[in-house]
Amino acid sequence: MHGPAAKLETDHAAAKKSKLGVILFIFYLLVYTGFVLIGLLDPDMLSVHVLGKQNLAIVYGFGLIVLAVIMGFIYNAACTKMENKMNKK
Repeated sequence: MHGPAAKLETDHAAAKKSKLGVILFIFYLLVYTGFVLIGLLDPDMLSVHVLGKQNLAIVYGFGLIVLAVIMGFIYNAACTKMENKMNKK
C-alpha cells in the first residue's frame, strides 16, 4: 500500500470555485433550455438552414458541445488563477 499521491491541504478558493461552477452551470442550462424549447414549441424551426446546408438542430447541437468544452477551459483557467492567488503559503 502507498499513501496519497499528493498532500491535501485546505483549499481557500473552494467557495469561489463553487460559485463560478454554479454560474456557468446556470448559463449552460439556459442555453440548453432554449434548444429544448425550440424542439418542443416549434420543431419545424430546427429544420431551417442557418449555416450553409446545415440546419439549426445540427448547428445548435454542435454549438452546445463546443460551448461546454470552452466553458470547461474557462472554468479550469479561472480556478487555477483563484487557487494560485488564494492558496499561497
